[in-house]
Amino acid sequence: MKIIFMGTPEFAVPSLKILLDYNYDIAAVVTTPDKKKGRGLNISISAVKKFAVENNLIILQPESLKSDSFIMEIISLEPDLIIVVAFKILPREIFSIPKYGSFNLHASLLPKFRGAAPINWALINGETETGVTSFFLKEKVDTGNIIIQEKIKIDPEDDAETLHDKLSDKGAQVVLDTVRLIEKGNLNIAAQDDALASPAPKIFKQDCLINWDQGSVKVHNFIRGLSPYPAAFTYLGNKVVKIFKTRLSGIKANEDPGGIRIENKKLFTAANDNELEITELQIEGKKRITAVDFINGIGKDTELRFTRKK
Repeated sequence: MKIIFMGTPEFAVPSLKILLDYNYDIAAVVTTPDKKKGRGLNISISAVKKFAVENNLIILQPESLKSDSFIMEIISLEPDLIIVVAFKILPREIFSIPKYGSFNLHASLLPKFRGAAPINWALINGETETGVTSFFLKEKVDTGNIIIQEKIKIDPEDDAETLHDKLSDKGAQVVLDTVRLIEKGNLNIAAQDDALASPAPKIFKQDCLINWDQGSVKVHNFIRGLSPYPAAFTYLGNKVVKIFKTRLSGIKANEDPGGIRIENKKLFTAANDNELEITELQIEGKKRITAVDFINGIGKDTELRFTRKK
């Protein structure tokens, strides 16, 4: 079976790797164009391209997925199957080319959390389980017929980074299993129930501001759902403070929301019901530190209140 694999970030690499490990014919790898990053405008390549280069795979980096030249290139490769893992939205002109169609791996239990940030939103919403879904592509994003769905438990200590890694590994096995089912023609696909759908839109910086007027559980889930990237933030005086790790303390808050209390080298912040213990944070212009280092470094005149504005 001749496969074209499409993906960009680290999340997609295990899925490409497992296909190579099982000797599938990867006709080409499609990923995003290289970017100039940082002050030095150094060239940055995607994690998928890096892996593809290391394994001597043919790499395509189209500026537009709808360009005639790219469409003709895909047709010329005569793929049996296109596999998409964390990539752009494919137009019908592309996903309808392969003999066996095109499928996507999505990091949620569809139809829940359709969109660009399913891992973050599962945590932000306090879910206790999530999973991965393989489904055939349709024009409407994340709505295609489900091929395989596998659940995993979300542990209380999980954040976006740890859950990402678990789902990436689980997803690779689902990609392999999906290809095998397609090869055998042994498919039992299921339509999605749109009535059960929920959104997982892309998260922008302005979405990451912490609202201390909410309950401690909600704030805790918000922080873990954005950790380590793009990172939930608040203000301390005129400085941005990113918060990466918190614990539910169960201690009733006596301060107004955002108020800081230090006890026995522990840092507590008031939500609208209970205090949250903050264990890892980063002050603007500084490196990520523990709460103990933060406590040791603050001066007596520091304003001890987190706010939503400078």
